[in-house]
Amino acid sequence: MNAQSMPAVIVREGAKKREWNDLSLEVVEIPTLREGEALVQVEACSVNRADLLQRQGLYPPPPGASQVLGLDYAGFVVKRPPASPFKESDRVFGIVAGGGYGRYVAVPVEHLVPIPENLSFAEAAAAAEVFFTAYFNLFVQAGIKAGETLLLHGGGSGVGTAAIQLCSSTGATVIITAGSEDKVKRALDLGASAGINHKEEDFAERVMDITGGVGVDVILDWIAAPYLRRHLEILKTRGRLVIIGLMGGSAGEINLVPVLAKRLKIIGSVLRSQSKEEKAEITRKFIENVIPLLKSGRVKPIIDRIFPISEVEDAHRYLSKGEHFGKIVLTW
Repeated sequence: MNAQSMPAVIVREGAKKREWNDLSLEVVEIPTLREGEALVQVEACSVNRADLLQRQGLYPPPPGASQVLGLDYAGFVVKRPPASPFKESDRVFGIVAGGGYGRYVAVPVEHLVPIPENLSFAEAAAAAEVFFTAYFNLFVQAGIKAGETLLLHGGGSGVGTAAIQLCSSTGATVIITAGSEDKVKRALDLGASAGINHKEEDFAERVMDITGGVGVDVILDWIAAPYLRRHLEILKTRGRLVIIGLMGGSAGEINLVPVLAKRLKIIGSVLRSQSKEEKAEITRKFIENVIPLLKSGRVKPIIDRIFPISEVEDAHRYLSKGEHFGKIVLTW
């Protein structure tokens, strides 16, 4: 390996759709910096469900993005453009459209987020994608506020654990669903007000019981099609449904009467394909509103397990089982 190369996790294509392509830790070229970009040496990154989809060929990176897996990173600046507010050796983290599983990643300076002193690289990596996702979709897209109620599917997921903390810390009530009693209990301990084991109870009926028949203001949904009709039924007037994934399917049929009668909003949201300028604005708001919470310890990243990068295959297999609570992290 020379000064212009680095190790990175590469997807070896060739498998049929919905079968996993192989992963390979290989030597590739260090990213070439574009104007306004910094080079970050990655110390840790997290594993996201989008990584599993990408290796299946179902979620390709947007045009111009790195083909290396990985949607977040934590590390330190090793090269920076002139007039950058960051200096070399500064600890930084954030989200990227690709490249987080590489030893180095190129990041626009305006997308860099300083790591709070109380967080390790592993903790920062565990916070990056999920706190960005939760904050952007719930506070920017849905505009949730104190006194409102959120229904959150996957309360034990990385995004779920971040959303519980962010919403409860700002005065919103959080109802979660999860696939086991243990995950429900841990979500309640984290700040959720009520929990539903979706394997044993009808989530929509329970939501109406919990809310006294009133329903909820916001739903954060990554299931999509199978839940669409019931979501519209349990939303309050002026409720907002934010769809961030299609794990249950992409095609559904709905009755539009509740949408009109209750003046509902259905919001589709993907962070990865946002423009450079949009991500810069999201990052600015994240630094302003979320970093103080992380610094103070009012919210914190929840790490389930840490794997060395050489065991990335095991980390993906572990995520696919769905038994984790919080984030799975890879370290160099």
